[in-house]
Amino acid sequence: MLEYQAIVEKIVINGHHGPYAVARSEDLGLVTFSLDKKVWQEKDFPEPGILVILSDIRKKRAGWRAYSGRFFQPYDSI
Repeated sequence: MLEYQAIVEKIVINGHHGPYAVARSEDLGLVTFSLDKKVWQEKDFPEPGILVILSDIRKKRAGWRAYSGRFFQPYDSI
């Protein structure tokens, strides 16, 4: 599964379908991902400016959506 590095730009706590984040990837542009436990693998929510790893990416009518996300770790290559 391909993974993409992205910088979190915005967190929306009270979204229509629950909390979500928007991040910018050099490869894809803006990518949205849910902060639900099924998608976001960490116990804490990310903050704007944080580098994250996104995967299971799908193109939707409104743009790119990631169905798996986590914090960037030291073992990830830059």
